[in-house]
Amino acid sequence: MTMTMGADAVLGILLVTDMVVVTSSHIATCIRAIALQGVVLALLPLLLWGEQGQFIHVATVSATALFIKAIAIPWLLFRFVRSTHVRRETALNVSRHAAVLLGTALAALAFYLARILVLPKPLPSTLLVPVALTTILHGLFVLISRRLAITQIIGYLTLENGVFVFGQTLVSDMPFAVELGMLLDVLGGVFVMGVAILQISREFDHVDTVQLSTLKD
Repeated sequence: MTMTMGADAVLGILLVTDMVVVTSSHIATCIRAIALQGVVLALLPLLLWGEQGQFIHVATVSATALFIKAIAIPWLLFRFVRSTHVRRETALNVSRHAAVLLGTALAALAFYLARILVLPKPLPSTLLVPVALTTILHGLFVLISRRLAITQIIGYLTLENGVFVFGQTLVSDMPFAVELGMLLDVLGGVFVMGVAILQISREFDHVDTVQLSTLKD
């Protein structure tokens, strides 16, 4: 019961950081929220499955997630921000007030979908699926509503974090190598996207995707 309560607590923290990413225009704040999500995601497997005979498997996944999601990726993102000299997003596709309303509506939709979704087996936390769906929807929303390439990377990471949470429903069935491979793929993807952002910034002196889409041959 104590472990389940701890899992519910960190899932609640994940919901709060989702809303920070959705509503904040300060890139550093969003990166710190992503780093905190990394800590939460590293703790989650231990709290959910650490007492069910898979401790070595779960502890290795948690340690890898902590390094990649809470340390390596935020460090890379801060380096990209310093290199591009972009501190905040001033031109949003959606206003902050609208982002709060839409983010809340997406969370409500996710909790509704989780209620009607039929799972093959019971889960240790009733918040696992609704929070996973909320994080996925919030990540998609950030990808759509933001214009800077760096914040779209943050949206992609939020989306992937939701997939990671949803994947906790399959820990006992998912091979260890597959889980680590997914984490390394995320790190590699962020590195490649960051290098592309740096090249775009040097070439065009901005990383606004709307302006890039207007370029003609």
